[in-house]
Amino acid sequence: MSESLWESEVAESVQPEESSADLVSEATAKPGTEPATEAASKASVLSLSVDEFSALEERILRAVNLVKQERRERAAAEKRAAAAEAQLREAAPQTERLQTEVNALRSEREAVRQRVERLLAQLDALEV
Repeated sequence: MSESLWESEVAESVQPEESSADLVSEATAKPGTEPATEAASKASVLSLSVDEFSALEERILRAVNLVKQERRERAAAEKRAAAAEAQLREAAPQTERLQTEVNALRSEREAVRQRVERLLAQLDALEV
């Protein structure tokens, strides 16, 4: 929001806060006292409030942008996770097939090793 809009909102909210006792005290004040000084101090408080509201507005906007960015990043991460899970589901049957094939090859290798050992044992028996 613009600063002038804040000023008008703050000015409207300050006016109802003035009580009738404040108005009476200003009207009955001694001629030597300066109500303008009081008004100037209220104006400085008002400008400080506008600065505070502007700073608050900036912090809120940064927080909103941060939340939006985090939500976008979370959605992207969820999409990547879903894609990875789909790939895993697709690869599971192939993984099982390959594991079965590896086990078959290991048992075949063991059978071949045993046959080779028997043949070597027979060759050793012939040389004796």
